[in-house]
Amino acid sequence: MVQVKIPFDLAGGVKEYRSAIWPGLALQWKGNHLLLELPAEADGLSSAFYGGGMNRLQRAVNLYVDRNYECSDPVQDMENKLRDWGYSLSGCAGLMTAVPLEHAAVAEEDTGSAGIFVCVTAAVGNAARAGVERNVLAVYRPGTINIMLGIDGRLTPAAMVNAVQTAVEAKAAALADLGIMDPENGLIATGTTTDAIVLVVSQSGRYNAEHVYAGTATDLGGAIGRLVYSAVTGSLLSVQARKDSE
Repeated sequence: MVQVKIPFDLAGGVKEYRSAIWPGLALQWKGNHLLLELPAEADGLSSAFYGGGMNRLQRAVNLYVDRNYECSDPVQDMENKLRDWGYSLSGCAGLMTAVPLEHAAVAEEDTGSAGIFVCVTAAVGNAARAGVERNVLAVYRPGTINIMLGIDGRLTPAAMVNAVQTAVEAKAAALADLGIMDPENGLIATGTTTDAIVLVVSQSGRYNAEHVYAGTATDLGGAIGRLVYSAVTGSLLSVQARKDSE
């Protein structure tokens, strides 16, 4: 059974989560953004609009923006924020979300051959199903399911792509099991229109193993799937509980 944590207790002053499986990795609530800080640079693969692609990363930022955010130049907006916060412009992946950041969900597991950390912020106001015709947008919109996936271990480049694939499959499975529908067509949603993912891999040799696959039949992929599925579910349920209490 995966233990999911909603780690930030703002009323109680808890604004930092330190990983139990990746020494030195920390997630901090900074008011208008989440900061995932790594103990050292790591290999990155992401769909982040800022610092995306294949890069060496030291941190990832998930910035909260209002749903009415004017998004003509999000890259410049993020760069300005990074300068304001005093973060280096290099080695950083930047995401945006309209999900209140206190609903971030965290899950971790040590498989014996790698340590896996997952943080998800999720809401489904723009839920969508891939593979069918639908309205499209020509401009950027802030993501609503953002996944930050960290693996302390060694992966080949192909395994990193496989890890992202498994994470996305798990996200889609969580939405299906929650009955999340695409409002345009009434079909089960596979995500939202603007989801994003950041994968960071330490390439540390402390587990004395190298992963060449990360599909669901592997110990690594199986754990990624369980953690992402649980964290997506946990963040969505946290958002829904807040709505129900209002």
